[in-house]
Amino acid sequence: MITRRDLLKSAAATGAVAATSGLTMPAIAQGAPIKLGYVSPQTGPLAAFAEADKFIIDGFMAATKAAGLNYDVVVKDSQSNPNRAAEVAKELIVDDKVNLVLVASTPETTNPVATTCEAEEVPCISTAAPWQPWFIGQQGNPGDPSSWKPFNSAFHFFWGLEDVIAVYTNMWGQLETNRHVGGLFPNDGDGNAWGDKVVGFPPVLEKLGYRLNDPGRYQNLTDDFSAQINAFKSDGGEIITGVMIPPDFTTFWNQAQQQGFKPKIASIGKAILFPQAVEALGKHGHNLSCEVWWSASHPFKSSLTGQSAKDLAAGFTAATSRPWTQPIGFVHALFELAVDVMKRADPTDSQAVISAIAASKLDTIVGRVAWDGANVPPFAAKNIAKTPLVGGQWRLKDGGGYDLVIVDNQTAPTIPTGGKMEAIA
Repeated sequence: MITRRDLLKSAAATGAVAATSGLTMPAIAQGAPIKLGYVSPQTGPLAAFAEADKFIIDGFMAATKAAGLNYDVVVKDSQSNPNRAAEVAKELIVDDKVNLVLVASTPETTNPVATTCEAEEVPCISTAAPWQPWFIGQQGNPGDPSSWKPFNSAFHFFWGLEDVIAVYTNMWGQLETNRHVGGLFPNDGDGNAWGDKVVGFPPVLEKLGYRLNDPGRYQNLTDDFSAQINAFKSDGGEIITGVMIPPDFTTFWNQAQQQGFKPKIASIGKAILFPQAVEALGKHGHNLSCEVWWSASHPFKSSLTGQSAKDLAAGFTAATSRPWTQPIGFVHALFELAVDVMKRADPTDSQAVISAIAASKLDTIVGRVAWDGANVPPFAAKNIAKTPLVGGQWRLKDGGGYDLVIVDNQTAPTIPTGGKMEAIA
């Protein structure tokens, strides 16, 4: 069978290597750009993850142009739909003939794109989804570890469930509670992984002496969480955790307030990563907690522009009049990696690009990214690169709006804290 890789290799043109400002880029044709495909959920319930995409891509194009590099970025919207994500990935490969696919934000987008790239033997780098839902979720038999196989074309960098569980329980350990935890796990890639009895929260919480009340999987965009709220109230739950899409947590939290359920701690993945999601809750967003993948206070800088995390966050706010959001750093890092990889490979040779990704050791705006197997189980070592994670709380500001304050850094001491964990009420 002739693959797209074979066609690209046969069509590859020779040329001189351009070198500008310390960055090099192999010539792929007479003046032809290196084509990057990028997929993210720009519309639909996961759209908050892609809020900074235009800012990042505009900055990337300006930086590479200033360095004398010739790039083209073809952007596709997954519409927060896994089927659509797979469709646009195929479009990038077949119609746009991109040299590398980049994808971000939740397993509903990253997984179908990575799976499509793997089938087409096209290099792919993904991020912004915990590694277990990404790696295990793409296996033909996710329930049978003996059948799991590494991927050839698809690579992922982010943190894992072991990290978010450690961050959450470290935050909870700062306060006195009865250790009764209510779980909110939807029937999607993240929810099924977080609530999994083997790799998710249940076994770790039990080992640490917490009692988890998991009422079962619910469907995304649920409009009534009364059953879950009643279950948590009956159990005397003082801690709530889970991984929810933003509109669902808004529904749950408003209904919890109306029904008199007020836990001491609510640590929620995904839903409250974004300022606008917390601001939508009014004063009831105060002291909600979440994982912090990236912030303006992270001590890292861009390999592409030299900007610090603080500079990049401030640039976003200056350009948009909106507060920074966590995906900014990881989307920027995707494009940092793309440039670094293309310095070291012929873009028209998919296998060469894949090999260059695997050999990456790059200090980025989110920290070092290296597919070296560090802190990753052997079965996933080829495809997963870990990044640091800490915990934070949203604090209502006197003048309105919220600040995300890092309150626990036991898992990544180089990232500074800005306060201590506080009870919601």
